[in-house]
Amino acid sequence: MSAEPAGVSGPATPNDVVELRVHGIAAAGASEVLGRPHVQQVAGDRSAGFYRPQPGCCATAGGPGGVTLEAYRWSDLPSGTAVRTLSLLFLLPFLLLNVAIWMRPGNAASDAVVRSLCRVLGLTLTALYVLAAVGVALDLVAWQCMSSAACLSGRSWLSWLGERPTGLRLVVLALVPAAAIGLIWWSSTRPGRSFTAFRAPDSTVSGHPLGTVGQWDAEPLVGRLRSIHIAAAFATLDGSLLAARAAQGASAVTVVLAVATGGVLVTGVALLCTPPLIDRAPANRRLDGAARLLRTTAVGLTVAVCAHVLTSPTPWQEGGGLPGYGSTLTWMFIGHAGLLAALAAALLWRRDRQPGHRPLLGLGALATATAAASLAVAFSAELVHWVADYLDRTASTSPDVVPRPAAAYTWAIYGFFRAALITLLVAGALTLLSRRDRSRAAAAIVARDFPDPPAEAAPRLRQVQQAIVRARFTEWLMPLAVVYACLAGLSAANTALDLLGLYPGDAIERYAGVPAGLVDFGIGIGSYLIAATMLGLVIGGLFAYRTAGFRRHIGVLWDLTTFWPRAAHPFAPPCYAERAVPELVRRITYLVESGSAVLIAGYSHGSVLVTATVLQLPPHVNGRVALLTYGSPLRRLYARLFPAYVDDDMLHDVGGRVGWRWLNLWRDTDPIGGWVFSGHRPEEPRIVTGPAATVDRRLRDPSDVVVPPSDSVPPPIKGHGPRESDEPYIEAALDLVERLRRPTGPGRSAGP
Repeated sequence: MSAEPAGVSGPATPNDVVELRVHGIAAAGASEVLGRPHVQQVAGDRSAGFYRPQPGCCATAGGPGGVTLEAYRWSDLPSGTAVRTLSLLFLLPFLLLNVAIWMRPGNAASDAVVRSLCRVLGLTLTALYVLAAVGVALDLVAWQCMSSAACLSGRSWLSWLGERPTGLRLVVLALVPAAAIGLIWWSSTRPGRSFTAFRAPDSTVSGHPLGTVGQWDAEPLVGRLRSIHIAAAFATLDGSLLAARAAQGASAVTVVLAVATGGVLVTGVALLCTPPLIDRAPANRRLDGAARLLRTTAVGLTVAVCAHVLTSPTPWQEGGGLPGYGSTLTWMFIGHAGLLAALAAALLWRRDRQPGHRPLLGLGALATATAAASLAVAFSAELVHWVADYLDRTASTSPDVVPRPAAAYTWAIYGFFRAALITLLVAGALTLLSRRDRSRAAAAIVARDFPDPPAEAAPRLRQVQQAIVRARFTEWLMPLAVVYACLAGLSAANTALDLLGLYPGDAIERYAGVPAGLVDFGIGIGSYLIAATMLGLVIGGLFAYRTAGFRRHIGVLWDLTTFWPRAAHPFAPPCYAERAVPELVRRITYLVESGSAVLIAGYSHGSVLVTATVLQLPPHVNGRVALLTYGSPLRRLYARLFPAYVDDDMLHDVGGRVGWRWLNLWRDTDPIGGWVFSGHRPEEPRIVTGPAATVDRRLRDPSDVVVPPSDSVPPPIKGHGPRESDEPYIEAALDLVERLRRPTGPGRSAGP
């Protein structure tokens, strides 16, 4: 952390209060967070830093109650350069799978099994990444296109290799998947920490799992996972070459190399399935050396396999697709279905049957892992189909010489389309079926908030009611995600029909009576849907980097997924919380030790960052800290998606650490944020007692439904939007500032 400029190095007086605001996802800038046009950085760097209003820039540079305003801007940590933003397209499956391992329930009996299954599934995604490159370079180009004079016609960039021996063509084009492996290998070596982060002493960190975010040094684990995945990637390439060679007649050398390649894969899977071994302490150099040895062995095997393919005297019999490639893909997709089924069983096994237990709690790991596998398969299938289509359109109109992708990819596209279509239909049905209950609840809320409204307010009342109706649909997103997970897993299992030599249209027509033409139409629509998704991610990545407005929508997924350290897949981007949380801890500790009290204000996802920060503050700092959260997804989303990390025990721990100087502001129109301990609705019985009952404050939204005399339009519906200048926020901040300034002594509580 850089030193502060002269004149702003600390609080002005020992009894001053600093209001430290931590923004949510994709904030436009520190000036917007502070609500001041001119700000200056007082600590940090270009990626993340602390800002204050420039002295003398305006008459109201301070905050409510005369506090010193300060903002922590972290939005550039997860985004960075345009290249990293664009890489969302290629890293999205890895990102989602890495999040899935953190969504596991807090069940000690199944924890190791869930971690192992997520990591093995991640290994298959790396293998699928290589198989997609093999499908393009070796199957479509080296094997099919270069064996056809019609396909090579007019392509001088390919024809120079077309007349060479088949073994030479395969070895030369094998450089393409090898380069793809090298690319993700190089990109994953970027360190997760951009500076030597401050690490709080272990004695001050909460024992709750969320308190480890930012404290856990993930680099040793990532290094081990990286070595295992690189070894598996090269072994996948080796297996593809050896399968093609063995189809022409397996020699003793082919068998030996195949056994060695299988040994590399089995060893990698065994390491991933032993969490006590792979998760050992960072100082375990023996394990690091074993992982690097496995990687080196795989690279050496690739050289040996290429040499064998190049020098083997056995003639090649060309025709059809690359031997063994289609069946390898099919078994890969079947393996996905098996792993997802095992993951579902592990998540549902030995569930606590306590009253009020949510049946879907913990299944977010299944839904997210399924989405990761589904997207990886869909993107790979679309890439291979696009290349095949390109070779088809410009080569020949004869079906005998047109390069065709493996049938497993066609099954994958059909499965993606079917899962997406049925999920959309179920979503539509749920929207209609749940609308009555949501409308009834919204009408009751509006009637309570705006009793006896004038007749001219009827249109505005309907708008407010519709906003609440839409916001309450968030509760149905998890069931929809589980529905999609089941459908996608079933689609992966259906790929087994490819082993019987059945094409989707023919199989569906034979066994289900659906016309083959309709199935082919669905496959075409599915292909366009996948292509549109990929194109949207590319365009969104470009505009998200250049335009703050786009980042508020496109950047949400990136910012949420990169909050968690890499624990399942090493090729996911590094975790920004490994810097943000320790940096916040260090800054708050510095301010308190300089004589200031600190009001930490966290908006939306920023409330998660500040909660993890509070869990790491030293005891002598906690007594001078208050917490204000607004638009917080802690209870509504994180407690459901990450039950092992956000639960009642953790939330009470946070409240106790700050002496229950904690207020949470929430609105019924907010589709993301909500209450933390209790909704405090008058018509519902109070189920929370003690200090926790004073935390949540529900805000009426909008403030009124009639046009005020000073305006020409009614007050806006704020929903999830941050409003630090609103009266309820100012009142809550003043309340907490007063508590911080209230003198405390031995035997006197500093809480509410």
